Amino acid sequence: MRETRDIIGLWRKATAGHADAPSAEGALVTLVHVEGSSYRKPGARLLTREGASTGSVSGGCLEDEVVRKAAWITRDGAALQRYSTLFDDTSEIPYGLGCGGVVDLLLEPLRLPETQALLAALEQSLQGERRIVATIPPGEGSPLQRMVWSRAGAVIFASDALTAESRGVLTTYALQNVREDSARHWEIATPIQGRQRTVFLEVIAPPQRLFVFGAGRDAQPLVRAAHLLGWTVTVVDGRPALARAENFPEADSVHTLPNDAAQYGETLRGMGIGPNDAAVLLTHSYVQDRALLPLLLPMGLRYLGLLGARHRSRLLLQEAAEQLGWQAEECLARVHAPVGLNLGGDTPESVALAIVAEIQAVLHGREAMLRTGRDRSLLEAQGPRYIPVACPLDAEPRPPVPSASPRTTTLP
Repeated sequence: MRETRDIIGLWRKATAGHADAPSAEGALVTLVHVEGSSYRKPGARLLTREGASTGSVSGGCLEDEVVRKAAWITRDGAALQRYSTLFDDTSEIPYGLGCGGVVDLLLEPLRLPETQALLAALEQSLQGERRIVATIPPGEGSPLQRMVWSRAGAVIFASDALTAESRGVLTTYALQNVREDSARHWEIATPIQGRQRTVFLEVIAPPQRLFVFGAGRDAQPLVRAAHLLGWTVTVVDGRPALARAENFPEADSVHTLPNDAAQYGETLRGMGIGPNDAAVLLTHSYVQDRALLPLLLPMGLRYLGLLGARHRSRLLLQEAAEQLGWQAEECLARVHAPVGLNLGGDTPESVALAIVAEIQAVLHGREAMLRTGRDRSLLEAQGPRYIPVACPLDAEPRPPVPSASPRTTTLP
């Protein structure tokens, strides 16, 4: 989401001063398909305009090449380009690559209505709105075509080139197959205007929201780290002397809880905390944590972390279970305690890193573990020693590289 924020910031800067926003020069580049290995996944984006660019579609290898040629490639409209990232050990490395895959990039000029619609959808997602986008890349004599829907399924944008029948086909498929837990970006093949076309579907979700309960000094690096990831961060504490906006310049909002703990529930409901959110309790106040935990547990948050010693956490969970009428095991199943991955270190910064890393792993359904030197199958993997490189942007196609025997180096 940090990438999206930066892209929208540069887009708005590019269109500033233009009475007609589509007149702004530049291009939006989206990674839409990957074969083999790639540092970035479909949905990664880069925006470039004269003298500036932001975002990435690779590990830093392709960006210079794409930015350099984007204006030329999109001079007649949007274009789909294939880049090889295969590594050839016997020839010059193209673009400094060696990732071992092939990526398809959709380049579209900022002046197109379709591009403006996509950027508007990205901007609206930063404001908390969920958008669904279907993109038909240019090809077979057809221009770039796109549709955008709201969370409720209302059509927000549809390309003029799409017939009413095609709009209906796309709408039916998108709304029947896209769910709250759907993958962020995928592709389908469906008949459009009498031909089988590839359609890229994408769910553009709002930034991850993190509620940090506790406004002590150890909360500050946690807020900074979450902000760096592009999350929307809210700081909450019952102590007005701590819950001050100037102490958390990276936070999106800072709230003070009421003096009466009985009013905490109304305050949380007013914040709109829901199942898609993450929260961390690090108030260092047993009274606040005891009042907040029974309110947060029933929300079924994506992540709920509890900072504190084991005996403290045990007492809090037992009291919360009694108050809710649950088994203590039910409470424990919804809480990460001790909070954070076991990374080592006890400074506020290292604790913040451990917490953010654990939240990131949970959000993506990953099991965090050390991988270095543990997976021996990596060394046993079979494959060609040399991988031929093919890239449509090369001036002349390169002939296939014949397989060669391992080279031998003689030491003196």
